[in-house]
Amino acid sequence: MAHHWHQYLMATVYILAGLNHFRNPKLYTRIIPNYLPNPSLLNKLSGLAEIVLGIGLLFPQVSKLSAWGIIILLIAVFPANVYMYQNEKAGLGLPKWIRLVRLPLQLVLLYWAYLYT
Repeated sequence: MAHHWHQYLMATVYILAGLNHFRNPKLYTRIIPNYLPNPSLLNKLSGLAEIVLGIGLLFPQVSKLSAWGIIILLIAVFPANVYMYQNEKAGLGLPKWIRLVRLPLQLVLLYWAYLYT
């Protein structure tokens, strides 16, 4: 399958988001539910996954596998989005309605990744 500009855009979004996990870790550790262990490690692992999967989207040999990995990652981090919506401290100062809109946005991101499977 040939790469299109939107696949490059998706790769760029995930690579930059992954790098941001290391640039601004407190932003991400704050939204990790408190029932999960070691938020610092989970942040690093999810950031690394975003970087690796984003890069993988750029290579035809592994782009489908990377897209499936992004789908799995989006499902795995969904509890953080729910926690962010429910918990004012995890809300990063965003209004509750914006945090609510983020939840169905995950479906859009899932669909976008699915296009490359």
